[in-house]
Amino acid sequence: MKLGIVGLPNVGKSTLFNAITNAGAESANYPFCTIDPNVGMVAVPDARLDKLSEMYHPKKTTPAVIEFVDIAGLVKGASRGEGLGNKFLGHIRMTDAIVHVVRCFDDENVIHVEGSTDPVRDMDTIDLELVMADLEMVDRRIDKAKKAAKGDKKFLHEAEVFEGLRDWLNDGNSARSYEVDIAGEYPDCELLSLKPVIYAANLDEDGFADPESVEYYRQVEKRAAEQGAQVIPVCAKLEAEIAELPPEEKALFLEDLGIAESGLDRLVKASYTLLGLISFLTSGEDECRAWTIKKGTRAPQAAGKIHSDFERGFIRAEVVSYDDLMACGTMAAARDKGLIRSEGKDYVVQDGDIILFRFNV
Repeated sequence: MKLGIVGLPNVGKSTLFNAITNAGAESANYPFCTIDPNVGMVAVPDARLDKLSEMYHPKKTTPAVIEFVDIAGLVKGASRGEGLGNKFLGHIRMTDAIVHVVRCFDDENVIHVEGSTDPVRDMDTIDLELVMADLEMVDRRIDKAKKAAKGDKKFLHEAEVFEGLRDWLNDGNSARSYEVDIAGEYPDCELLSLKPVIYAANLDEDGFADPESVEYYRQVEKRAAEQGAQVIPVCAKLEAEIAELPPEEKALFLEDLGIAESGLDRLVKASYTLLGLISFLTSGEDECRAWTIKKGTRAPQAAGKIHSDFERGFIRAEVVSYDDLMACGTMAAARDKGLIRSEGKDYVVQDGDIILFRFNV
């Protein structure tokens, strides 16, 4: 699963990306310093996996991962090819969801492409460019459906749906908020404004300590609430510094700041949830690992994430919930109390399930 980090130039996208992935994307105080999208794989923080590792002392611990793509700054007119326009709209098209970084601080030393800080204006600028790009695609879809309808009347409905969507987009609305479930009815439709969004409100250090005291942040919260979107406060500059620290020092640093969890950890977790993803766990002396699956995945398909043979020869899944295992202290104690269940092919895997798959090929 890929998440694209987008925003206007100089809002802190590449700084945030560097902090997330330590991938070293170039960060500079001028627009378009990121010419090619940088890609980084990010570990999903999971305290359950940490506890299992403490219990088993495995040779290897492997967290679930999520992929972030740092996409160059969009500008007004990108849908018409302004700036680095269409190329980067194409990069967004290849992602599953969007992390929209919004600048929520004033700093005369960091140039803003619009000349001033105005998070709602910035949010609207990006949203409008995505909508404008979608309008071109929708027009092509309508033409194609109408031509197909000459041979098969069933395409008339599709033309009507997309004509209604065109009117909706022309009013400045996103495809996400359209009354028809476009993604459900037409899964091949790759509209940019259909992608789920998380807003990362980039604050300075003082603002990050108390986001609700910052007017810019409250503005972002209000606009995001109107869209049914989530807002995560971050301080990209601070996060980049934290990312350089060893885990023990990172925990102490956050404790000194009075923060239980870094903004990045919250952002990664929220992104994971936004995509409808959960983790099941496997444990043992060789490896403790978190495996990523879509919510609603059944046991054989979850087994297939480990190896295709596991799915092909699936017999059963031996399952214990993380909470039950922690309450018992050991797998043997959980088994004695009858808390390890034997589940069949129809079992829907739950977040935090610890599973041993039995198979035969």
